[in-house]
Amino acid sequence: MYKEPQEQLESIIRLALEEDAYENDITSNAIISPQQHGTAFIIAKEDGILACSSIISPIFHSVDYFLKVNLLQKEGNRVKANDLVAEITGNLKSILAAERTVLNFLSHLSGIATQTAIYADKIKGTKAVIRDTRKTMPGLRLLEKYAVTVGGGENHRLNLADGILIKDNHIASLRKDGATLTEIIDIARQNSNDDTVTEIEINTVDEAIEVLKTDVDIIMLDNMSIEDMKTVVSMCGGKVKLEASGGINLQNIREVALTGVDYISIGALTHSVNALDFSLEVES
Repeated sequence: MYKEPQEQLESIIRLALEEDAYENDITSNAIISPQQHGTAFIIAKEDGILACSSIISPIFHSVDYFLKVNLLQKEGNRVKANDLVAEITGNLKSILAAERTVLNFLSHLSGIATQTAIYADKIKGTKAVIRDTRKTMPGLRLLEKYAVTVGGGENHRLNLADGILIKDNHIASLRKDGATLTEIIDIARQNSNDDTVTEIEINTVDEAIEVLKTDVDIIMLDNMSIEDMKTVVSMCGGKVKLEASGGINLQNIREVALTGVDYISIGALTHSVNALDFSLEVES
């Protein structure tokens, strides 16, 4: 599990604030006195899992170090509509300059945690674990993967350097020269460190029979039928970890989990998640 990436927050926050031109809020400049102070609250507008709440203070403090931020909910809490999440006190122009950036991060990342929790709840009582993928928004991968863990999921590879995953295009490239799946795995093993996790993506039971003769660590069952998954699980006998991927949704995930696979990877945790709605309201 990857920890919340504190060391990257500064650059991510700076980019987001600059994108919003926070130093040139012409609306607030036109109608709000630079000396005006007040209090605002971040409020959940729907039920869900709160994720990456610790990003709230750094964003506000990047705009104005003297703002007072009081977090009212713990990370990973199940919030309900109208729950107060944070209280911010200080210069109103500063609060409003940071408002949209804070809400964008909080809504998107809490949406990921909420979606992950929904999937995880579907497979309770099975051995399977929900995993994310690399289908993330550019620049936000560490935050998004952290949000997955808040929702009860597990992280797959962080990036291309984080373990070997032999996919269909790798296999197609080497099969042009006549290489078998066994030979492809052997090549990967010979050209990597002994402790590097090696995973291969397959599509058929026959391919599973072949790769089970190797020392591969994980076999990814890509777009396999339920019956074929059950067959591979039975053949494997727990000798290697199995990961189901492709075409899995909330309607069929429990059936997939009950086949006995170890992992289920879901791109939808990050690539098409619905944001969890939050608002910021100034106390009148």
